[in-house]
Amino acid sequence: MEILFVNPNSTESMTGKVGDTARLILPEGVKVRARSNPDGPASIQGAEDGEKAVPGMLEVIKKETAHGVDAVVIACFDDTGIAEARALCKVPVLGIGQAAYHASMLSGCTFTVVTTLSVSIPVLEQNIEQFGVYPYCRRIRASEVPVLELEQPGSNAEERISSEIATALREDHCDAIVLGCAGMTDLAHRLELEHGVPIIDGVASAAGLAYGLALQAR
Repeated sequence: MEILFVNPNSTESMTGKVGDTARLILPEGVKVRARSNPDGPASIQGAEDGEKAVPGMLEVIKKETAHGVDAVVIACFDDTGIAEARALCKVPVLGIGQAAYHASMLSGCTFTVVTTLSVSIPVLEQNIEQFGVYPYCRRIRASEVPVLELEQPGSNAEERISSEIATALREDHCDAIVLGCAGMTDLAHRLELEHGVPIIDGVASAAGLAYGLALQAR
């Protein structure tokens, strides 16, 4: 089995982190193919960036699925271009945002999303409504950490995200925190140990769900 993880932006370090998480989650023998969108913006922050990313992302998906994959994961929390990707593919296509929401919901947890910038919130609100998980969502919070700061060694991005999580747990009365960016995937374990509540990472959630759906489709 092989699962394709497509980062709609062009930042290779983020794509590498996505692939690393997927390999940790998936059973031995499942191949992970992680690809960036060379024609995409360096980061996706809001609807305008997402729209710019879609054409190039679809080209990557078209090219990579021609070699045969069992599932596709869109590794952007905005679930960028998911409808177009599903129309293009004959295999299951998941977005990490949708996967994270449903992982929390299936666990019986209410959640607060902690994302990067405020400009991303309207897209996430629309997705949460569309995916039918709104009753489980307590709030969407912006840490005001730009996406690319997550890729900079020595930045204080993790501390700022952790601070926003602490505020969410204090004010929102949520059971879990959903990390609202693929670039946060490497923070999930540390943040869970720090705060003592489920920290749901969409990359890990999507990897597990994609594997299950691919098995059913065989």
